[in-house]
Amino acid sequence: MGISDKKFDVAIVGAGPAGSSLAIRLAMAGMRVVLVEQKKFPREKLCGEFISPECLVHFKDLDVMPELDLIDGTALAETIFFARNGKGVSIKSEWFGSSHSTALGVSRAVMDEALMQRARVAGVDVLDETTVTGLISDANKISGVKLRSKHDPELEIHSSLVVDATGRSRAVARKLENKTVARKPAQFVAFKTHLLGANVTSGACEIYAYRGGYGGCNRVENDLYNLCFIASASDTKRLNSDAERVMREVVFSNTRAAESMKNAEIAKPWLAVPIERFGRGELVLANGLLAVGDSAAFIDPFTGSGILLALESAKILSRVIIEQREDFAKIAIAYRQNYAASFDRRLRVCLMLRHAAFVPFLAEATISLLSISVGLRRLVARSTRFNAATDV
Repeated sequence: MGISDKKFDVAIVGAGPAGSSLAIRLAMAGMRVVLVEQKKFPREKLCGEFISPECLVHFKDLDVMPELDLIDGTALAETIFFARNGKGVSIKSEWFGSSHSTALGVSRAVMDEALMQRARVAGVDVLDETTVTGLISDANKISGVKLRSKHDPELEIHSSLVVDATGRSRAVARKLENKTVARKPAQFVAFKTHLLGANVTSGACEIYAYRGGYGGCNRVENDLYNLCFIASASDTKRLNSDAERVMREVVFSNTRAAESMKNAEIAKPWLAVPIERFGRGELVLANGLLAVGDSAAFIDPFTGSGILLALESAKILSRVIIEQREDFAKIAIAYRQNYAASFDRRLRVCLMLRHAAFVPFLAEATISLLSISVGLRRLVARSTRFNAATDV
């Protein structure tokens, strides 16, 4: 039987941490799942590449830790936030996990490949190098996806439910018939590369605030350091979208960033993407179509919880789908309720912290205030993760 002849319970588009982990959880529950990915893995991905301690709990649940334990990742015991004047304040990784737990620095190329391979082992049908060209509708309900691959220019996959896990691009949502997904001009641009020879604090992720944005650097595997930063669209345009100029003229206005990377060498090609929005998007895109991960909400990277949000939102959605099965109305209601309970408060906290990070004098005042008390730092840090009511 060819894959086009199969009827799936769920078709998931996008094999990042949200899409792959959702596929694994559903397959482990006995559901028929297909996972569609545009790229050939392993591939580079723009990301802070900071895996918080809570993510490792998800990886154990997904049985993906054996693969990650074999890599030369970096244990990260703290994140140090630096104001433009070089003054810093430390946030301990163990505040988000058990005593002495650490975060992990590992590239998305390695992590996403491990998740995709685990999905295959779990019984998921994986279609890589495959692009979504449209959606299939049946009686006013999305019932599958139209695809194009190097092997098949016209492939149709039928499923009871479709999930957009394509990240900020929301590639599936943009295929909705008779619906225009508004695209606002991007106010920010994100850049990423890998460096050799960065002088970052051992065992730490460093975050740098500067006018109009922030960036971060930490070691990943193979003696590489991931540098990821956000700059305003106006600064990017002024510097002719030259990533290295933006790094040296904008990021290096933070004295600690300039010191940490003054002797570093660029080891990988630059990646760049516009950022059109932060915060919540639509969870229920149409009858039969849902969003998860960055497709549902884009959380501020400096919190170190972007991958965590992807994994948590996938876990929430998997529970709802497994419990409600094919009753889409109940799935939609439960997903919205559980998502709001888990994420709305932390997204509001991140919004306030972002405004402080983008304005130098506010960043300096915030860091000075947080330096006074370990208890206050821990409270603010945990507010970017947990709700008092749910504490997931």
